[in-house]
Amino acid sequence: MTRSLIESQPKLSMIDQSLEWFRTMCRIRRFDETIDELFAQGKVHGTTHLYIGEEAVATGAIATLKPGDVITSTHRGHGHNIALGGDIRAMMAELLGRSSGYCHGVGGSMHIADQALGNLGANGIVGAGLPIAVGAALGFQMRQEPHLVLAFAGDGALNEGAFHEAANLAAIWHLPVVFVVENNQYGMSGSVKEMFAIGHLADRAVGYGIPATMVDGMDIFSVWEAASQATQEVRNGHGPRLIEAVTYRYKGHSKSDANRYRTREEIQQWRQRDPLDHVRQYLEDQGVEAAALDRIRHEEIQAVAQALEFAEASPWPDASTLEEAVYAPEEVDHA
Repeated sequence: MTRSLIESQPKLSMIDQSLEWFRTMCRIRRFDETIDELFAQGKVHGTTHLYIGEEAVATGAIATLKPGDVITSTHRGHGHNIALGGDIRAMMAELLGRSSGYCHGVGGSMHIADQALGNLGANGIVGAGLPIAVGAALGFQMRQEPHLVLAFAGDGALNEGAFHEAANLAAIWHLPVVFVVENNQYGMSGSVKEMFAIGHLADRAVGYGIPATMVDGMDIFSVWEAASQATQEVRNGHGPRLIEAVTYRYKGHSKSDANRYRTREEIQQWRQRDPLDHVRQYLEDQGVEAAALDRIRHEEIQAVAQALEFAEASPWPDASTLEEAVYAPEEVDHA
């Protein structure tokens, strides 16, 4: 959902709003399906973390933002930037290492940022975006600006020291931040059942005095309602909030993940609760014709295809720029 849509959102009917959500989710899905295909073809280097299956979380949570609000992202951040209204041409170019990318082709999948749009950046270090979010929220508070930070984190981030420090500071300083924990059931090395001794990840917030809620992350309406309540409470000056969105990634943790720790049957069970199918069914129940929804899906497939054409036609970074973004102290002549 773009910034213009965020600004006009209160004027939209629920059907119109759901149509925009469906379009955004289709775009996220097709973008990462395309990245999956390109990686298999050897056109995307390094690694990448796909958001397929989790589209409702980014779309529903970001739909509650207002102009001036910002987000921090994660290593699985394509969906966050697209839901915020990011340029998929610049994203595609970045993943293909082209100079027209967000980071001029040198950042790759895990470092996409668009500060003008409100995305302070993705991060390859698990949980590292959380202290950044708290710093941004502190800045809003000190400047007395009426904005907030939506801080995305995976389930694994809650076992990182960065989360504990960020949550504590946010709580004691009463900062305007909403932590959105995308519990997709698995980290790289095991399931959440193996990595946590608590019943629900939302329970982790209790120790910091942060009110938390758990929602069905496959249901965009549940995500949106929970995020709407949380962001409103933060805007009203009640301090930070945490949302645990229970979701599922259909693909492996990353492209280097053999994905042997779960069964095909489990994946299929979650696919039967697909977030795109859920919102589509709602729209059809409200009288929207299937052909109209098929047309939206096709338009987004075409948009991603055009982004790929743009990226492949873009130049590679010039080797002369290799040292421009690298910090090093000036050489000292000891002669």
